[in-house]
Amino acid sequence: MELFRALAVLAEPPTPQTERLAEVLGIGRPPTGDEYAELFLFQLYPYASVYLGPEGMLGGEARDRVAGFWRAIEAEPPAEPDHVAVLLAPYAHLAELEDQASSTRQKAALGTARAALLWEHLLSWLPGYLDKVADLAPDPYRRWGEVLMAALEEEARRTPLPQALPLHLRATEALNPRKATSEDVSQAVLAPLRCGMIVTRTDLARAARQIGLGLRAGERRFALDSLLAQDAPAMWQWFQDEALEWCQRHRARDAWLPAIARDWAARAQCAADALGRLRLEAAGTPPAGTVASRMEP
Repeated sequence: MELFRALAVLAEPPTPQTERLAEVLGIGRPPTGDEYAELFLFQLYPYASVYLGPEGMLGGEARDRVAGFWRAIEAEPPAEPDHVAVLLAPYAHLAELEDQASSTRQKAALGTARAALLWEHLLSWLPGYLDKVADLAPDPYRRWGEVLMAALEEEARRTPLPQALPLHLRATEALNPRKATSEDVSQAVLAPLRCGMIVTRTDLARAARQIGLGLRAGERRFALDSLLAQDAPAMWQWFQDEALEWCQRHRARDAWLPAIARDWAARAQCAADALGRLRLEAAGTPPAGTVASRMEP
């Protein structure tokens, strides 16, 4: 369990201790402060609520659910209860207490709490998050993500599967492919839980470059609106391709994360279907099965 503690420390701003931990974990050179800021402050916020809330933003009901876990174990929720570092450290502590428990009843209670933290508040979002870390991070954090992903998989394989999906996933529905409007979808593609994928500033820059559009500086929604105004069919196509790729990412974890992986894959597939419909509509092509497509010439 010291591994989880060390990984938690590395998810915080670098300190003199970071160099020693990087060496112990075998991740190579320690990350710099600039690398920390670029990854965790500007690209991939390390808060569960961003990935488990319907708005794709900090706080809200998703953070309240995480805080509820702390209260359930009779602990005062910290100021940022859904930060990855804050979640990893108590997981290690619960596992140690479980191993040291002197009675069967106490051991079972601690095991239940540890499993709830693992399935509800770690495995519900971190695998997809760590996929994106692998895409964007400099070497020290990319290796950090690889070590954390392997540790989470090991814990998932040795911890009994819960009977239900995490409440975070049950509380928010995927996009409706047939009814979602362009406004619905443009909001959802920036909210991972709604679309099954994580789209960062770097991804929008990549989309602009690949399509040949101008990227305006500013918040992601501002940049996205500008890209859609320039070429909506091409952007919907780009997002559809991204969603389909994310389907494959999630499905690759089916062996050790079955229900959660399938749920995330289904969200990405719904988004891909909605995006495909919008692409056709924006291009002036009726989707297959519409009245127009069945009319005789």
